[in-house]
Amino acid sequence: MGPKPTLPSSGDLYRSRLDQILDPRHELFRLAGLIDWHRFDHEFGRFYRPLGRPAKPTRLMVGLSYLQHTFNLSDEAVVQRWIENPYWQWFCGCEYFQHELPCDPSSLTRWRKRLGPDGLEKLLAETIQAGLESGAVRPSSLERISVDTTVQPKAITHPTDAKLYLKAVLALVRQAKKCGLKLRQAHTRLAKRAAVQVGRYAHARQMRRMRRELKRLKTYLGRVYRDIARKVAGDEVLSRRFAPLLGLTERLLMQERTSKNKLYSLHAPEVVCIAKGKAHRPYEFGSKVALAVTNREGFVLASKALEGNPYDGHTLTTTIDQVVAMTDVEPARVYVDSGYRGHDYAKTDRVFITRQRRGLTPTIKRELRRRSAIEPMIGHMKADGRLGRSHLLGAAGDAMNALLVAAGHNLRLILNWLRLFVAWLMAALISSSAQSDPSQVA
Repeated sequence: MGPKPTLPSSGDLYRSRLDQILDPRHELFRLAGLIDWHRFDHEFGRFYRPLGRPAKPTRLMVGLSYLQHTFNLSDEAVVQRWIENPYWQWFCGCEYFQHELPCDPSSLTRWRKRLGPDGLEKLLAETIQAGLESGAVRPSSLERISVDTTVQPKAITHPTDAKLYLKAVLALVRQAKKCGLKLRQAHTRLAKRAAVQVGRYAHARQMRRMRRELKRLKTYLGRVYRDIARKVAGDEVLSRRFAPLLGLTERLLMQERTSKNKLYSLHAPEVVCIAKGKAHRPYEFGSKVALAVTNREGFVLASKALEGNPYDGHTLTTTIDQVVAMTDVEPARVYVDSGYRGHDYAKTDRVFITRQRRGLTPTIKRELRRRSAIEPMIGHMKADGRLGRSHLLGAAGDAMNALLVAAGHNLRLILNWLRLFVAWLMAALISSSAQSDPSQVA
């Protein structure tokens, strides 16, 4: 059931309203007035059923999501800090100070799943509109963008064969015990011992012994896999229950050193290995994300998690399509690095690649030099946001995290702009008052 409509209250004799005790010059207070909250009620109404318990207010859930990714907090931390901060409560639509949790942290998870990546695109689009209304980004900047890709690492341990084999054995035995299957031999104790020995021999550079223990560990996994496969073959219910885990185990047993599309995690099979040429991090495990920002302000206009590890040039059309969907403006100039040579965008005269020499005006040269400013923007999204480690489940979770990180980055830019604008305004008032009263200057 959808949320109940919020009606204006007639006042409370014993409590003061938040707008009466908060500073209206505060950046969060002003940002709350720049966002069109009624737009979310209209857009997200189709996600609710007509019956059931009334949902939490849409503004509350949207506001918590914005605050979570603006200040890089977990689901649990954002609801805890919400109680302590009256500006956060005003931002989420509360009239009076609240002393209880706004919702259970798990409600944020279910709310994200209900909306999906398509619904969360509305949150990013609204931050762009708020940036235009606040003056943090100029309308002309939407026509000149910089595009790049980065890696969104997944919240998994560094994958090794020993770790994967051991986890597969433990997962199969755990599932068999839960379903009441009696195995010939579980191999859990021997598998743990073999995994420890693999690490010890690798540390001592005794590679022949390490490979021997690794082969033994793989043998244990194969025995458990075949034992379970034989016992569930005649049972349709058990076969359907074991199918995902047995499929991942078979994929793990079949892959070799030179195999393509390897399995790097049992709980996140969508993870791919991406090499970006970094000296301190040669290989990263996660998903590739395409980003488009304004060339002048670094405002994020598109953020899309990509499936697999596609060539950067083959993602340009998809990225620009998302920019057009977010802003209703088609970019006039697109600045990219040399990884986009041979791109798939039809309007090649609008794409300018690093180290390009022909057909460049002084303005385009200056903007092309500024293309590299997208790199620290990505760094801020990883350090100050949640792009550095995706904790959401599956490929859809990666897509949702990329969109919310972009929205949080835009809100941080707007808050900084509002903070600096108020400081500049106060300095101008002090300066004008000092000039009008010479006695105070003396």
